[in-house]
Amino acid sequence: MSWISSPEAWIALATLTIMEIVLGIDNIVFISILVDRLPVAERPRARFLGLGFAMVSRVILLLCITWVMQLNSALFTVWEHDISGKDLILILGGLFLLWKSTKEIHHKVEGAHEEAHATGVGRAALSSILIQIALLDIVFSLDSVITAVGMVDDIMVMIIAVMIAVGFMMIFAGTVSDFISKHPTVKVLALSFLLLIGTTLIAEGFHVHFQKGYVYFAMAFSIMVEFLNIRMKTKAAKKAQAAAAATAGK
Repeated sequence: MSWISSPEAWIALATLTIMEIVLGIDNIVFISILVDRLPVAERPRARFLGLGFAMVSRVILLLCITWVMQLNSALFTVWEHDISGKDLILILGGLFLLWKSTKEIHHKVEGAHEEAHATGVGRAALSSILIQIALLDIVFSLDSVITAVGMVDDIMVMIIAVMIAVGFMMIFAGTVSDFISKHPTVKVLALSFLLLIGTTLIAEGFHVHFQKGYVYFAMAFSIMVEFLNIRMKTKAAKKAQAAAAATAGK
């Protein structure tokens, strides 16, 4: 516990916590998309358990950091690229995200998803959703843990930062999830983000490195444009309602 008296450790804790929150954004989006397939009453529980899995998986990987670092050892070669255990996890996770996002976009655009909700058919089981969240948590946790190891030396600081970040995500995950659920265009945008994230995971697995800042900038810019569209749509709806009320009053 010697880190408590170290100003550098506290600065590292604050910095790492912010980084963990930023890296957790894609996790929140993925969880929000999945829990939207559950009945409304089960969604808060699914979000809590999903983020709880995220915290547990990160802490376990931190405690097994020696094993995590060994994942960098090459297992086989593909197209003159050495593929390690970490690369394999990133590639499989990216492929899963691409498959899942494409499937959800298909349901959204074709209307099959809404029809299933309306008829009560096809509602995903909570256990199935949690298994998918747990699998992707491992992929997202690798990125988070490797970032933590590169920034901080003390394992306790890493664990505390992870716990604070997940707690922060638990507070705001419901708001994000409800907002995505209420706005169909935002949901499609979020699914597009998952496609982007899946592509970057596969690229990372083949040692093609993207600057994460560019990816997050593209996501932030798209969100800003979507918020402007929603605001304009809301204003237009209010004007139409006011016009209709004025016409009815005459």
